[in-house]
Order: sequence, then structure tokens, then C-alpha cells
Amino acid sequence: MEKARQEVARLYGNRLRLRVCGICIENNKILMLSHRGIGDTDVFWCPPGGGIQFGESTHEALKREFEEETGLFIEIGDLLFVNEFMQPPLHALELFFEVKRKGGDLHLGTDPEMTTDNQIIQEMRWMSIEEIKAYPAHEVHTLFRHCESLSDIYQLKGYLNDESAELADFQNN
Repeated sequence: MEKARQEVARLYGNRLRLRVCGICIENNKILMLSHRGIGDTDVFWCPPGGGIQFGESTHEALKREFEEETGLFIEIGDLLFVNEFMQPPLHALELFFEVKRKGGDLHLGTDPEMTTDNQIIQEMRWMSIEEIKAYPAHEVHTLFRHCESLSDIYQLKGYLNDESAELADFQNN
């Protein structure tokens, strides 16, 4: 676990990143990836996505990331919301888009920035909201603190961050 955490910090830590993420829902389940090296428990579930490379459009980056991580070719729909992810040493602005599967072979992919021995993507799964909510809040992306159903994701608009998730938690208790 510590080796993965060090690799994540080396590649992505202590700098602001711009990421694109895709919400792919089929049969009332969302496609999710589990990463190691993020958080205290070495489990972090989130939708597929990753960093934008210099000179690459957001749509090009999201299509590349989906193919690398899941083997899927996608069609990109609307920009749903922007999230600010802050979990030191990580800090990212994330653009979340609706996506639909257009082809490809679904399989657990890799992160090309990582060496073969240090891959952080450890599992891929179609998950229901009940499965997601069964995990401790710190083991899933903060966007799910704003949702009671997968369809609620499509109602999220504008800017989200950890503070707005904490406010939602406070208001629900």
C-alpha cells in the first residue's frame, strides 16, 4: 500500500491537476474503478477518468482515458458538473461528463503513467447506488454524498467540493 501511495504522490501530488471523468450508467448501475494508493484504507471507488494532456481537448482526453482504463469506446454527452477534489497531497478540478458506451471490449485497463508493478487501478465493476453507499464515505468519490439514486447524478449542476458534500451531510442529519 505504501509503495502505491508514494507513486501516486510522486506522479500527481502537490500540484493542481485538471481531470475529466465519465458517468456511464447502464441497467441502473454505474461503471466504477477502485484505486489503491488514495486515502487511508487503500480503497477508493470513482468513475473512470484522468488527466488532460497538453494540447488535448477534454473530449479527446476522456475518450483516451476510458479506452485505457476500461477498454470501452464512448460517446460524450453533456457536461454535468465540476468537482474540486482535495485530498492532500492530491488536488484536482474534475469535469464530469455523461458518457455512453459505443463499443470496445470491457476489461480492466491500466494507467500508462504507472509502471506494470505499480498500477493503482485494482478493480472495475458496475455498481448500484446501494453497493456504493455500503462503502464508508471516504472510500467512494465525494459526488455520491450528494446522491440517493444514480439518477440524482444528472441533477448535480455547477461546482461541487468537499465542503458542499459536508454541508449536504449536515443537512441530511
